[in-house]
Amino acid sequence: IFEAFTGFETNNKYKVQNSLGQKIFMAKEDTDCCTRQMCGPLRPFDMTICDLTGTEVIHLYRPLNCQGCCFPCCLQTMEVHSPPGTVIGTIEQDWSIIYPRFTVKDESGEPVLRIHGPCWTCSCGGDVEFNVLAANDDTKVGMISKQWTGFAKEVFTDADNFGISFPLDLDVKVKATLLGAVFLIDFMYYEQKK
Repeated sequence: IFEAFTGFETNNKYKVQNSLGQKIFMAKEDTDCCTRQMCGPLRPFDMTICDLTGTEVIHLYRPLNCQGCCFPCCLQTMEVHSPPGTVIGTIEQDWSIIYPRFTVKDESGEPVLRIHGPCWTCSCGGDVEFNVLAANDDTKVGMISKQWTGFAKEVFTDADNFGISFPLDLDVKVKATLLGAVFLIDFMYYEQKK
């Protein structure tokens, strides 16, 4: 509410819930005030994801990069660490003029999944789906969806709800990296520009 009325960007906070609606993690962005105000949704950040006891279990790092389809040399990336300090995966934006495209890589830099989003990422009365595909073919193995939350919340705030689905037998490190992809997608396409 504070952001909606003042336009002053604060550190983002998130609740991560399971399919039953039970809270399993809390996530909080860690950036300084100047970076948030000057860089907006392009800002670099560290994000801590803690369990319910307050212990950090996943750490995300996004460096500062320009964003634009005309600059294939400045694509977005994010590192996923678990435990903090140990890289378990990365999310790298793939160059595409029209469609959002990402590659999810494991700790050795090998592609394990791809994410393909729609041409139109605006949520106009319905969910926006980003398909999670196998690394080597177009087999759909999951989905990240930006869920429609109602007209007032969509227009006047940058608070969003996301859903993520993946196979239960997926490696836990890849699951954590996909969770990181949700935060990168949120910042790139749904964080309001001031």
